[in-house]
Parts: sequence; structure tokens; C-alpha cells
Amino acid sequence: MIRRNTITRFSLAAAIALLAPAAIYAQDIHFTQFDMAPLVVNPAFTGNFDGAVRASAIYRNQWASVTVPFVTEGASVDLPVLVERNGDYLALGLQLYDDKAGDGNLSNFTGLLSIAYSKALGQKDDLGRSTSLTVGLQGGYAQESIDLSKLYFGDEWSNGTFVPGISQEYHLGIGNSVNYYLVNAGLALSHGGQKFSYTLGAAVNNINQPNNSIEKKASSTDLLDMRYTGEIGANWIVGERLSLRPAILYQYQASATELIAGNEFHYQVGGQPGYENFSTAVFVGGWYRTGDAAMITAGVEFKGFRIGVSYDYNISSLNNASNGQGGFEIGVKYIAPNPFKFAGKRTVACSRF
Repeated sequence: MIRRNTITRFSLAAAIALLAPAAIYAQDIHFTQFDMAPLVVNPAFTGNFDGAVRASAIYRNQWASVTVPFVTEGASVDLPVLVERNGDYLALGLQLYDDKAGDGNLSNFTGLLSIAYSKALGQKDDLGRSTSLTVGLQGGYAQESIDLSKLYFGDEWSNGTFVPGISQEYHLGIGNSVNYYLVNAGLALSHGGQKFSYTLGAAVNNINQPNNSIEKKASSTDLLDMRYTGEIGANWIVGERLSLRPAILYQYQASATELIAGNEFHYQVGGQPGYENFSTAVFVGGWYRTGDAAMITAGVEFKGFRIGVSYDYNISSLNNASNGQGGFEIGVKYIAPNPFKFAGKRTVACSRF
């Protein structure tokens, strides 16, 4: 997430611990290639794809030019488990991610289980178009920790000599870890067609607002703020082999906001035109995260795999320190084919989600 005055949630954990050890707060993770982590964006996206099983993994490395790199890794798997003839389905999913930030190795490991139910709104028309509404719920467990031995406090200096381990904050004020539960929910409206598809979604994360403070004497106000997410994306086939895939993602959490907008150009280089499933394709996209970064994505798709890389060029006030170097990501996604629809035309909306 992006702080209102251009700095992201990666607000240099070591500096925070130095300046205000009694007020260390966390914000949720984010990815440039948010299509590689759909269950992080919205639990209603569980099972919302054209296939039998979807698995994805993503790795993000950020701020290596400023401090110890901030590294985020995620992996997920989801699948429809009950599918009706009219298109209704019940789906299950699992999302894991691990985030490490700054000199103090501020870490967050989270595991989430998702369940989603999708209801078809009417029957497919003569052109194969259909619309569905999906509701998703998500619950999980998180552990946050920090390595205090790697941080320095002002009261560890005695008569001009550094004496590690004597800090009152180290012994009394701050713990090493905290564990808590999470509850998330979301809605998604999807419309699929032969030439144009779209998805609209809205989600609320951290509904239970758990206490995630690592202070030993945390107050009732040290709660993880709810994160509100809205997204819209489309898949528009504009040529025999070319499609446009614009998307907008907006997130709001406490005093932090994030708005990502852009478009992906997707070109099918192999297979029969109009049949996207398991055809070979290349893609390149341009994206902008307001007040923070300009991003580029690129990659290839083949036999159900999507491999993508992205790079963030930092344009915030941190640019003077980072020299424009923001974050690098690499992601892999695989969708196993539905044996009853193998090689069929794509009808499920928006590959960005």
C-alpha cells in the first residue's frame, strides 16, 4: 500500500523502530502483478477461471538500493469443487505469503483458506455470453515477528560506548512476535463473452481487526486496520490474435491508499486464432501506481502456463535515495484444463484477476 505522501508501506522498519518503538504498525502486502495473487486481492476470485485447477507463485524484491531488500513471496491454489450444469459452482482455495522487511527482519507469514459460491444470472445467450455473481469468504492465521538484536536503540549508548542489549525497549517495551486470526470477504460480478469480458469486484480484508502490535503491553487501539479493495478489469479481443486487457485496482487502508491503472497488450502467436486456452502468446503491459511508481510487465503464455516479470520505477520523493529503483517481480501461474472444455473458447472474464 502507498502512504499518502508517496512512501509505500515499506516505511523503513528499522527507522520506525529507532524513532518510535512503541508504535510499530503494519499494512498489508501488495503486488504489481496482482493477477498472480488473485486470492490476496479478493476472496471472491476463488475458482473464477476457465479450467479445473489454478496454481500460482510470485516473488517480489523491493528497495534493495535503499536498505536491506524488502522481500515478499506468495503461493496459492484454488479449484471449483462442485459445478452445476447452469454454471453455478462452489470453489475452495489456499493462499500463503511471507513478507520480510528492513534491517530488523520484520516478518509476516500468513495462511488463508477461501470458499466462494458463484451463481449464474440467467442462461447463456446465443452468442455464448453469460453473467455471474460470486461471494467469497476467507479466514486465516498470521504470525508477525521482528529480530530485535539487529536494531539499535538510543539507550544502548552508555558514556559514549555502545552496549547492546541494555535497552528498556528491548527488554520491556517490545516483544519478538505476535499471532492473530484474519477474516476477509468479497463480491465479484463477471460477464463473459466471445469478444469482450469484464470483472467487477469489491472486498474487505481484516474484518475482525485483530491486534497485531508486537508491544508487550499493547493497547486496545493497536489494531490492524481494515483494507478496502475495489477492482475492475476487462479482456477485449480487438483483432484476430490481439486483445487488450485494461484493469484498475484501488485499495484503502488507514492513512494509506493505492491506485494502480494500466493495460496489457496480449498477442497470440500460436494456435488457432480465437482459441486462447493453451495457445502460445506474449504480452507486455504498462501500469502506473499513483504517486509511487511507473511499472512495466511482460511475459509469455503456453500450455496453461503464464510466466511474467515486472519492474517498478520509483517516482516518489524517495527517488533521490532509490535512484528510481523500485521493485522487481517474477510470477508463474498454471491453469489445468477442464477435460470437458479442452481447447474451448475462453468465456471467463478478465485474465488480470
